[in-house]
Amino acid sequence: MEVLGIDIGGSGIKGAVVDPVTGSLLTERRRLPTPEGAKPEDVAETCAELVHQFGYEGVIGCGFPAPILQGVAMMAANIHPTWIGTNVNDLLTRFTGCRTFTLNDADAAGIAEMKFGAGKDVKGVVLVITLGTGIGTAIFTDGVLVPNAEFGHLKIRGKDAEWRASDAARQRKDLSWKKYAKRLQEFLSEMEKLFWPELIIIGGGLSKNVEKFLPYLSTRAKITPALFLNNAGIVGAAVYASQRTE
Repeated sequence: MEVLGIDIGGSGIKGAVVDPVTGSLLTERRRLPTPEGAKPEDVAETCAELVHQFGYEGVIGCGFPAPILQGVAMMAANIHPTWIGTNVNDLLTRFTGCRTFTLNDADAAGIAEMKFGAGKDVKGVVLVITLGTGIGTAIFTDGVLVPNAEFGHLKIRGKDAEWRASDAARQRKDLSWKKYAKRLQEFLSEMEKLFWPELIIIGGGLSKNVEKFLPYLSTRAKITPALFLNNAGIVGAAVYASQRTE
């Protein structure tokens, strides 16, 4: 079975055709810029263009930057507010012509890492953190996902953690890696006090630079970059869609 995985982010919409049994990408990854304002129909049109570029006609799995309940977006932190209450499954299915199954983007990344990557066979609590335009989080206990954990909105110094410690915040403040790591450390320390994870996996766009800030972090849990780096969301979304069609 082949499934197109799509990862909708604040700055880019990425996709690739995936083998959901092995987690391998069967095509090169393609990326299109997220439309300015990230309104529903504009994003859906961009996803349709991505599907067209692949010449794809099968099932789609989509990671989306919001909590998703029964295909419906419940928040809109880094996208247009009109997404709230939108059935993302129905919208993307209509625009792409392909049956689409949507889940939270950090959950998608976590599924890939727990099935094939850095979290495979790890027992206890595993925390997956995606660092990009915002901060995504996924929590697993003995490999089982607790969906829609939005701890990027945990308050740190009176502000959402992602406002202080996302990659967008680092760029906005032009922070050195050491200063950025200090902000991220505050978030990780709070998460450790709440959940006592055995493993913390760092994914998202910033994972490609993990060696620049990881040495400055200190955690009780083992901390490691995502094996799939920024492709984790694509792979996990494809796996999720394949499970919905079994």
